[in-house]
Amino acid sequence: MLKRYFIFILCSVVCFHSLAQGNFVLRKGNKDRINFKLIHNLIVIPVQINGVELSFLLDTGISKPIIFNFFNLSEELQINQTERIYLRGLGDGDPVEALKSKNNIFKIGEAINLNQDLYAIFDSSLNFAPRLGVPIHGIIGYDLLKDFVVEINYTNKYLKLHDPESYRSKKCNKCKSLSLEFHNKKPYIIASISINGETKQVKLLIDSGGSDALWLFEDEEIVIPNKYFEDFLGRGLSGSVYGKRAKLDKFSVAGFELKKINAAFPDSLSIAHAKKIKDRNGSLSGEILKRFNIILDYPNSKITLRKNSNFSNPFYYNKSGITLEHNGVRVIREIDRSSGLTRFNSDSESVGSVNIFANSYKYSLTEAFTIVELRENSPAKNAGLELGDIILVVNNKEAHLYSLQDVAQLFYGEDGKLIKLLIDRKGIQLKFQFRLLSLL
Repeated sequence: MLKRYFIFILCSVVCFHSLAQGNFVLRKGNKDRINFKLIHNLIVIPVQINGVELSFLLDTGISKPIIFNFFNLSEELQINQTERIYLRGLGDGDPVEALKSKNNIFKIGEAINLNQDLYAIFDSSLNFAPRLGVPIHGIIGYDLLKDFVVEINYTNKYLKLHDPESYRSKKCNKCKSLSLEFHNKKPYIIASISINGETKQVKLLIDSGGSDALWLFEDEEIVIPNKYFEDFLGRGLSGSVYGKRAKLDKFSVAGFELKKINAAFPDSLSIAHAKKIKDRNGSLSGEILKRFNIILDYPNSKITLRKNSNFSNPFYYNKSGITLEHNGVRVIREIDRSSGLTRFNSDSESVGSVNIFANSYKYSLTEAFTIVELRENSPAKNAGLELGDIILVVNNKEAHLYSLQDVAQLFYGEDGKLIKLLIDRKGIQLKFQFRLLSLL
């Protein structure tokens, strides 16, 4: 149900030579099932590179695999550094320097490629794991998907890779198929939107590496709805992306219709590179994709959709104004209930008014949940919270007992919900509270 942790990794390779490379093949049988984690609407799969186990995002919005968070693995992970290139992604910053590596062995489930190119980014600031709350070492898309018919079951959180030569589609009266159009090895579909009572046809990148519902590029035909607010939209390879958030009257694809859906309108500088694709109007991302079980058939340029149990869920958005990430660590103290606290095997500190037993404590390190973005005029901002505040307690529960996803999910609650926070600000503990406020 939680949402949008802003991982928008739409990358295009600027310098890139067409060198022959291997394909993925299934080592056993003609299909394989791979379980995945769904985190903030993003698919996280296990990927083995040159014998080292890593976690990657499955991102239909990229052409070549990119690895970026592997500094602690540098001794284990051997990659061939061959030539320096530059990658351009979302954001208004400069292209990112990377090294192109060839002849790598990729293994994903029973699928293996003995000659895979990848792009290694050594800039430590380009690490998307802190905003997801789990280790993410890279992203992979086209080079895996092109070799199989791929089922994506968002309901039960698994992929099935099918050998396209032996795959036979099952009869499905509730399924709808439509054609894919490819540009720079990325898939596009045609859909329709309704804004301010007007319906328009749009050409959208299928972007499983984005956790929002829909991004739209503002132009003469696509105008922002009358009711909107300014917000942080996410982080791309080339920097942060800001823009406007609003709700659309309606969105339709392959005959499936969704109403009152969230849409983001990124600022023009952040998407200047993405808009170079002719007739592209935006991106269709995880918050909508997860409402379907999907069959991606790249060999035949086709996608098949069947709505699942997520389909009718409301579209939520962050009403607090807070964006969190794991940033550093903090020390926590807990009663050590495993160390024999008293001679009577009790953790009681007193009998009556006399303190006769002393508790034993253990100290440990935990990730710090730090406020890294704070929307202007938001409930959190107006309550006095600041960038850099570390959340210690949320609604009377210690923050370390939550995952990052769980904490952030609280900010997507019902209008008027009370949020109480204890925070650390430069060593001083402060209490704040605010109520979630709907802006749309």
